[in-house]
Amino acid sequence: MPNDLPLEHAWPGLMAQAQDGNQRAYRLVLRALVPAVRVRVRRRIFDDVLAEDVVQEVLMTIHRLRHTYDPALPLSPWVSAIVSARAVDALRKQGRSHGREVNDEDMLGAAVDVGASAAFEAMATEREVAGMLSVLPERQRQMVEMVKLREMSLDDAAQESRLSISAVKSLLHRALLRLREHGDQTHG
Repeated sequence: MPNDLPLEHAWPGLMAQAQDGNQRAYRLVLRALVPAVRVRVRRRIFDDVLAEDVVQEVLMTIHRLRHTYDPALPLSPWVSAIVSARAVDALRKQGRSHGREVNDEDMLGAAVDVGASAAFEAMATEREVAGMLSVLPERQRQMVEMVKLREMSLDDAAQESRLSISAVKSLLHRALLRLREHGDQTHG
């Protein structure tokens, strides 16, 4: 891990500052979390493409639920719970869920406010999410917003957009690839 990244004991304080609107602290904690998230995801998912998709999912979930984090507690278990839930979701979507991972979903309920997704509707217009989504073509952005941010099922997104489920999956896949490429260019 690069020396300019904050150490794990500093993460809760940075996240508390981020919750108070400090964008620099938020960028620092996210930069520090990415390698840790990537390691945790790769322990559960061995397919490189799927693992990177899950890393992006985890980062979006952290963004969406950051207001639910209690800075009095260590950040790592909270992040691990999110990683577990997103990995389970990804494996279920592929039809390869394993019993061990499914049990980890209980951790998410304990560590993360599951009712927070409704609050995300108001946060979806924040500059960071808008900036991230602005690199996407319109239809790809709509699919990310529907499926990832509004947590619609593929069926519901297909119905609302009047597209086939395969078209929704394809647009979503291309969007995640583009976001990953953009993130690599921006941060590396």
